[in-house]
Amino acid sequence: MNTDGPAANGGLHLIPFRGLRYVPERVGSLAAVTSPPYDVVVRPDGLHHLESADPHNIVRLILPQAATPDARHRQAADTLGRWLAEGVLAPDPEPALYVYEQRRGDLLQRGIIGALALSEPSDGIVLPHEGVMPDIVADRAALMRSTAANLEPLLLTYRGDDVPGAATTAVERAAARPPLLATTTEDGFEHRLWSLTDPAETAAVRADLSRHQALIADGHHRWATYLRLRAEHPAPGPWDYGLVLLIDTARHPLQVRAIHRLLRGLPLADAITALDGSFRVRTLATDLPGALDDLAEAAAASNAFLLAGDGRFHLVDRPDAALLADTVPQDPPAAWRSLDATVLHSTILDRLWRVPDGPEHIAYIHDTEAAVAQAERSGGTAVLMHPVREEVVRDLARVGVTMPRKSTSFGPKPATGLVLRSLSLG
Repeated sequence: MNTDGPAANGGLHLIPFRGLRYVPERVGSLAAVTSPPYDVVVRPDGLHHLESADPHNIVRLILPQAATPDARHRQAADTLGRWLAEGVLAPDPEPALYVYEQRRGDLLQRGIIGALALSEPSDGIVLPHEGVMPDIVADRAALMRSTAANLEPLLLTYRGDDVPGAATTAVERAAARPPLLATTTEDGFEHRLWSLTDPAETAAVRADLSRHQALIADGHHRWATYLRLRAEHPAPGPWDYGLVLLIDTARHPLQVRAIHRLLRGLPLADAITALDGSFRVRTLATDLPGALDDLAEAAAASNAFLLAGDGRFHLVDRPDAALLADTVPQDPPAAWRSLDATVLHSTILDRLWRVPDGPEHIAYIHDTEAAVAQAERSGGTAVLMHPVREEVVRDLARVGVTMPRKSTSFGPKPATGLVLRSLSLG
């Protein structure tokens, strides 16, 4: 098997499914009904913007709004059922694998969407690289349970062979045909989707992928949710599979960005005071782009972070070696011990700031400017992170070591709403 590493029990087992897709005549536009993944839509203004873009925007399914969790999940199920009955969403006539393309300027990403057989991390087939938060898994599980649907694909990566295999050939062949759908979202990305329904072609693609293993690039909580729901449905069936997008990063390398932290209950002045003597803290006379450049330079030499919340940027670096030895667990590999996220959580959050890692205390924000703005608005502290290199993520995943949660953001992420998977259709 030619993979990123050995898979103990075979490779990826991807099967076609009957995708649920919006009927273009029933919505304002395909762009108006799509959304980023649920965990990227973090700001209320972003949620309201999507809800107002079209009454059928997918955010009404992935982030339903109601007074209680149970009511939210029931509402999503009712909405999905109504849209199916009204013909807003409809299943494709036959099972398919789907080729999905995203393009913006010089950036081009293509991959295959299908239903992937679920496996445990110990199987060495699908490798997680981050931990998960139990409350988020419980919420996503309740939503999937209520809707009986995979509403958005996970983003998984694998490394194809030097010589193009059947999967690559099928992707490139499909991209030369007219697509099932094409739309451009407001972030400037062009999206196109094709279906692969020929049995011989899909069989060749599946055989090719069966020699590979994958890394979860985005969607750890949804993968954990898939596994939980599979355990609840022990009889063989649709719950044994989950909706994924597989990208061959040998041909389409993903971008790796950082995920930032927002501590609304910790004033920035208190945060800086608590670091005194343990880290070097410098106030920068620069704007955000310049501060991020300074962060990148500092991160090349030691653990480094940017703090924001008072209209300025404060560079934190050069941690005390004795403090690190006392606070960072020594059992994991050195590459894990030296991660910025490890030092932030083990040393700064746990020891110096005494902030528990729970949603009521820490918000995880992908957008840098949004993190800064929210810290200034709330009187809290934004911690801006420097991205981790992709090879570090893969090396740790291969040896079964997970990074601290929300350590990385791979992208571009697939748009939610272009193809869904109903579990009631098999």
